[in-house]
Amino acid sequence: MDISFWSSETNSFRRFTPESLAAIEERIANKKKEKVEVKEKKKDQGAEKKLTPQLDLKICKTLPSLYGDIPAELVGEPLEDFDPYYSDHKTFMVLNKRRTIFRFTATPALFIFGPFNPVRKAAIKILIHS
Repeated sequence: MDISFWSSETNSFRRFTPESLAAIEERIANKKKEKVEVKEKKKDQGAEKKLTPQLDLKICKTLPSLYGDIPAELVGEPLEDFDPYYSDHKTFMVLNKRRTIFRFTATPALFIFGPFNPVRKAAIKILIHS
């Protein structure tokens, strides 16, 4: 295999922003449209291939070294999820200093605190602190 493929030079860590949330919502809407179209066209087709979460990116596991070092400014910050399974789920991930993965929903907590609310961000930082 090509070593440059595994290089930690590529920064795959991206902050979770309102634009990220909008992109997720768009993917969810597109997926719903595709499901309706597929149901209308092919009702008798067999089971379709479904994505499953990657085992090395489970909650409370350590992030594999394959993804490189976490920039110091992104420790404890909401990040876009690496796992393709969550590309159409309203979730984001947070990594602590020990590279432990925490995953949170991007829906409003207590129907009040959205994912970008400062109170919720502070609560998440307290929760993931080792």
